[in-house]
Formats: sequence, C-alpha cells, structure tokens
Amino acid sequence: MVVARQKAVRKVEAVRGRGWGFVAPRLRGEGTSARRAWRSAYVRRLVAVDALVAAVAAGMGYLVRFGSADVTPSHVPFAFALLMPAVWVVAMLVARAYEQRFLWVGPEEFHRVTAAAVLMLAAVGTVSWAFQLDVARGFVVLALPLATVFTLISRYAQRRALHRARQHGTRMQTTILVGHRGGVAALDEQLDREAFHGYRVIGCCLPAGQSGAGKDAFNGIPVLGDLTQVAAVVKAYEVDTVAVLPCPELDGSELRRLGWELEDTDAELLLAPAVTELVGSRVRIRPVCGLPLLHMERPELRGIRRLTKEVFDRTSATLGLLFLAPVLVAVALAVGLGSRGPVFFRQERVGRDGRTFSMLKFRSMVVDADRMVDDLADSSDGNGILFKKKVDPRVTRVGRMLRRYSIDELPQLINVVKGDMSLVGPRPPLQREVDKYGYDMHRRFLVKPGLTGLWQVSGRSDLSWDESVRIDVRYVENWSLAFDFMILWKTAGAVLRGSGAY
Repeated sequence: MVVARQKAVRKVEAVRGRGWGFVAPRLRGEGTSARRAWRSAYVRRLVAVDALVAAVAAGMGYLVRFGSADVTPSHVPFAFALLMPAVWVVAMLVARAYEQRFLWVGPEEFHRVTAAAVLMLAAVGTVSWAFQLDVARGFVVLALPLATVFTLISRYAQRRALHRARQHGTRMQTTILVGHRGGVAALDEQLDREAFHGYRVIGCCLPAGQSGAGKDAFNGIPVLGDLTQVAAVVKAYEVDTVAVLPCPELDGSELRRLGWELEDTDAELLLAPAVTELVGSRVRIRPVCGLPLLHMERPELRGIRRLTKEVFDRTSATLGLLFLAPVLVAVALAVGLGSRGPVFFRQERVGRDGRTFSMLKFRSMVVDADRMVDDLADSSDGNGILFKKKVDPRVTRVGRMLRRYSIDELPQLINVVKGDMSLVGPRPPLQREVDKYGYDMHRRFLVKPGLTGLWQVSGRSDLSWDESVRIDVRYVENWSLAFDFMILWKTAGAVLRGSGAY
C-alpha cells in the first residue's frame, strides 16, 4: 500500500508539473520536440563513433597485413583503408542502422549492423572482381570483421549508457494508456519494471463511467479523460506516446479515427496486442483476405532446437565442472569445516512433465533446516507461495556468502549433466509449491528447470508471485537458443549484484 501511494503521488505531481523531473508542457512551454532533442545528438554520435571505429579497424587491418618490411603494399588497399570510415557509414545508412525506430531497445539495431557488414563485404567482392582490383583479401578479412565487432561493442555501450540515464528518470517520453482498468494497470506495472524502454506514464483514458477525469483511478494512475478525449488530452499535455490496449469500445473504425486525429500532433500511436508476453520472433503480420492479421507461431519446444539445447547444456555443464573443480573442492572444504553436517544438500524438486528429481546444492543451512519451515512460515518474506526470509536463522555463516553469490547452486551442474535440469529454464519448484499452482503455472513443466533463468535475472526472491508466474510463462512461450544466451549473459551481472539473493 505504501509503494502504491508513493507511486500515485509521483504520477499526480508529474501531471501537475512537479516531480520526476517532468514539467507539464502547458506550464513551461516544453513539449515533445524539446523532450526528443537528445535523439538527434545520439544519432550524430553514432555516426561519429562508427566512422572512428571503422578507421581504427582499417588501420589495424592494414598494419597486420602490410606492416612487415618484406611485404609491399598495394595502392588499392591503402586507398580503401582511407575511405573505409566513409564507406562504412554509407553501408550503415543503406542498412538503415541510424533510423530511430530501430535504436534504443531490441536486437534489430545489431541485426542491421551485421547486415551492413555483409552488404559491404559483398560490394567489395563484386567491385574488385568487376574491375580486376587487387584489394588484398587478407586486409579485407581482417578489417571488416574488426569494424563489425567494434561497432557492435560501441553501440551496446552507448545503449547501456542511455538505459542508465532512463533508470534515473532522464531521456524519457511521456505516455498515456488507453483501455480498461485491468489492462491499463498491468501495462503500467510492466512499463515501470522496465523503465529503460523510456516510457513514463503520466495518466490514462478510460471508458466513460469507469472513473471521473482528474481523479486517481487506481494503481496511482491519474485519469485524464475518457476514450473520446484521447486526442484532446494529447494536445493539452503534449504527450509523446499513446498506448492503446484491446477494448471493445475502440474497434477498427474508432482506432482509424484516433490515428487521423493524432496526425496533427507529434505523438506516436502504439497498439498493444491481447497477448503481451510474446516476443517478436513468434508474432508475424500476414495478409489474409486483404486484412493484416497477427499470426502467433507455436512455441519451439521440440525437434532439432531442443536437441541442440540438450547437447549444449550437457557439454557446457561438463566443461564447467572440469574448469570449476578447484573451486568446488575449496567450497566443499569450507562447508564441511564451517558447520556440522554433510557438504551437499539434496532436495526433491519437480522437473519437466511433473517428474521429480533430487536436486544438489552445497549445504548453506543447518542440518534439518527444511523441517523448520512450518515454525517460520508466519514470518516469511516470500510472495505467498515461495517461502523466503531475508534474515534466515537457519543459514550458516559460510552459507550466507555462498547464497549471496549463488555459489551454493554450482553442484546443480551435475543435475544438468544427468539431464534433470538445463542451464537456463524456470526455477525448480518444491512439490508443496506445485500443489498451489494455477493452470497457467503448469506451462513451466513443458521445459526443464534451469540453473539460471528469467527469475534469477529479474529480481529472484524480491518478485511477487504474479511476477514470478509471468516471467516463467514468458520463458516457456518464447524459448529460443538466443533467449538462453541472453539470460546467461545477464546472469553474471545478477550474481555480482546479489539482489534478491536470500
């Protein structure tokens, strides 16, 4: 309740012209153009950095290929090395890697950088063949991959800097949500959780009769008008983005009219699908009978992709056990000497298809700690289903350090090798937790539980039960090898931060 009340105050103050660093444009004369001024500077910086890294890559490629005294450089590679920054930027322009709609978030920006590199390689090969030019293949093979890697790294670094700025409330775009109360509240919470996307919700428009305009409707979101007043609200507050959720009042003709009304403003119109937990790889717009219909592909849970995941998991876990063997031995000695009891803790968990298995961990608690759960249940800091305590009297001194950095979970690599678990997947639950699951949560049993997963990189024990359900279902619905690699990449940062680890 306290958090919701604080959130309400922040949003009401934002609309009134105070708080969160946002001043209503009708009071200060600042609108969408002023709030988007940083975008042009960001793109100009991308161009400059891309040219710089291309020059560095060309210089390195030229020195490696022709740096030796006994190698006579050709004039063509030297000229190409000088022109490469300009040619590289032109390739990015052709690949549309500077268009703002592909920047800030998502993988599309990086896909376009890679496409530009492939395009440039094909162009160089074609031109050199057509005009019989001696381009020096060794130079091209070195310079182009270096330019691609340097560009991807620089763009990732600039994006991370932008995300950090947005986490501190700058470089945001004001947003109003349009739809029914339940959908508006859910989308508002999603945008709050992922502030790095840059959407700051300042209010909503609801169907007439659901709540009076100007009053706090729910969830701390001010109601600025009804569904017929969206365009007027946008003009009054110079709103940057309008996010429309599915509702029967806004059918095709009404949405078309809303789009026409917003053409006189600078606002972007976003339409949220009814199924919001699916990533782009499973959603396609295809024409059917002259209509652009949204197709939802089946989740990829079987076949060659699952076999690839199995091979990758078991091979990586085996190599991990061999590489970490000295660490595992040292931790085992610390656990054995730190308190009375076995080094390993075994517990029955529920895996794929509802089958149980014995999960291994380094013991981080006193002996028979699981039998003390009932006595501590009333003081749980968990989310109602998952039992957790921030200050757990059962945890040993060595165990606190192990749990802080998730070292106690390393023996689960053995479970991965055996095939009970995967490197990435939903959290392995206890049977007593499964007994309380609803229908949606049983989707998690279509895949193996994981050593890490969205739960671990999204806050772990700090998550509410609804959030835990959402991210588990999201993983199952959107599983892919690329998704797994992204989670593995984020796991390192989550482990070092230790947030939610208790």
